[in-house]
Amino acid sequence: MNRLAALLGVDRPVLLDGGMGTLLQDRGLEDGAPGELWNLDNPDAVRAAHEAYAEAGSRVLTTNTFGGTRPRLDMHGLGDRLAEVNRSAARIARSVADEHGLLVAGDLGPTGELLEPLGTMTPADAQELFAEQLTALVEGGIDLVLVETLSDLGEADAALAAARQAAPDLPVVVTLSFDTNVRTMMGVRPGDAVAHLAAAGADAVGANCGRGPEEMELIAAEMAQVRPRGLLLVAQSNAGLPHVVGDHFEYDATPDDLAEHAARLAGLGIDLVGGCCGSTPAHIAAIRATLSSA
Repeated sequence: MNRLAALLGVDRPVLLDGGMGTLLQDRGLEDGAPGELWNLDNPDAVRAAHEAYAEAGSRVLTTNTFGGTRPRLDMHGLGDRLAEVNRSAARIARSVADEHGLLVAGDLGPTGELLEPLGTMTPADAQELFAEQLTALVEGGIDLVLVETLSDLGEADAALAAARQAAPDLPVVVTLSFDTNVRTMMGVRPGDAVAHLAAAGADAVGANCGRGPEEMELIAAEMAQVRPRGLLLVAQSNAGLPHVVGDHFEYDATPDDLAEHAARLAGLGIDLVGGCCGSTPAHIAAIRATLSSA
C-alpha cells in the first residue's frame, strides 16, 4: 500500500497548509531576509504561523525550511547552522502538530544549483545536500518528506535518493513548478513528471507555485489522466499572481477564489490540496469550509 495513503487515512482530499515565506513577510520578516533564520531568532512567530494553519483546518503542517539546504543557507551566512536551523524548524512544527493531532512535512526546496551539464553539481552532490538537510529534519520529528518547487527531474531523483538514505521509512511527496507554458523551467510536462516520479518511488506527485488557480487546474487534469494506480496527487497553487500595491506585493486570488478552485481540484480526484505563495490561513479556512460542505 502507498505509505502516504496509509498515514493519511481514507478522507480525501487532505488539506495541506499555505504559504509560509509570504506569511512571515506579512508578519515582519524583512524583504530578502531568510525566513529560515526565524526558526532560531523568532521561533514564536513561526509557531504562531503553524498554529494559524492548524486552526484553519490544515491536516499537515510544513516546516519552515524551504531554503534549508547548504547552498541556500550559505547565501545568508547560515551554512554552519544548517542542522540547528532544520532541526529547530521541525521541532516547532512538531510542537503545534502534536497539540492538534496533525502531521508534519519536512520541506525541501531546490538547492539553487544547476545539475551538470548546465551547472557543476553532480547527482551525488545533490543527494548529499538533500540528505544533510533531511537528517536534521528527521531528528526534529517529521512524519513525511515534501520536496517542492523543483524544475529538474534529475534534482527530484537526487531528493528521492536522499530520502531513501536519510528517511527510508517516511513517505515522500514531490511537487514541481510548471510556470513556463505549463512546463517547468527545464521543459518537463506534468504527465511526464507523474510517470517519471512514480517509477522513481515517490508516494505522491504534484504541482505547486505556478501562475495561479486556472493554470493549476490544467496541470492537475493532465496529471490525473496519466496517474498510475496507487499514486497520490497534490496541488498547491499560489493565490493568483502578485501585484505591487504601495511598498509590498498583494496576490489577486481571494480566499473564496481558492476555495472554488479546491472544489474543482477535488472533482478531478486530487488527493492533497493546499496553497502556496500569497495564500494565508484565511485561504485555507475557506478551502476547508467549501470541501467540508461538498
